[in-house]
Amino acid sequence: MIVLSAVSTPLPHESTQQAIGYPTLFLLVLIGALVPVVPTGALVSSAAVVAFHQAAPFALLLLFVVASAAAFLGDIALYWLGRRGMGSKNGSRWLEAIRRRAPEDRLAQAQAKLDDHGVTVLVVSRMLPAGRLPVMLACLLAKMPLRRFARGNLPACLAWAVTYQLIGILGGSLFSEPWEGVLAAVVLTLLISVVPSLWRHVRERSA
Repeated sequence: MIVLSAVSTPLPHESTQQAIGYPTLFLLVLIGALVPVVPTGALVSSAAVVAFHQAAPFALLLLFVVASAAAFLGDIALYWLGRRGMGSKNGSRWLEAIRRRAPEDRLAQAQAKLDDHGVTVLVVSRMLPAGRLPVMLACLLAKMPLRRFARGNLPACLAWAVTYQLIGILGGSLFSEPWEGVLAAVVLTLLISVVPSLWRHVRERSA
């Protein structure tokens, strides 16, 4: 729980903990953006719970900066790697990984939304479970320049960080013990991630 201890330590004694904890959170969110198997939303929400119980507004602000910056840089790095794969005759494993996580139906929806709304669709895609990579692939197929993608992705990452912090603050406000709030925040973020996918799977099977 190194990440959580960074925001839970009282301010006069927290410099050593922060020197370990915030870089760890940054790396985990960055890796989660590149390889979407790390529950980054749950990490941010859990850290927000602890910061809320410690009444540490500075920690919440720093958490927001760290989480949004890591998510943004991870997305930019993945998009850059995807563009390199698009320009390569043999593709790349990064581009193939994006394709595997972007089913044809989701990709078609993403392309339609991109045509209708432009880069603003990036904000919505970052908030929806399994919505980020289909939209990213749609941007790659549309040959969107990296700079334009970055302009649309910045507010998306800011909104994502705020949303999961608010989930953590909500969980922290409902329970008197930090661990209870952390558990509630983790369960809620996992439900947000899993339930829509399960619902789509059930609808596809019934159809």
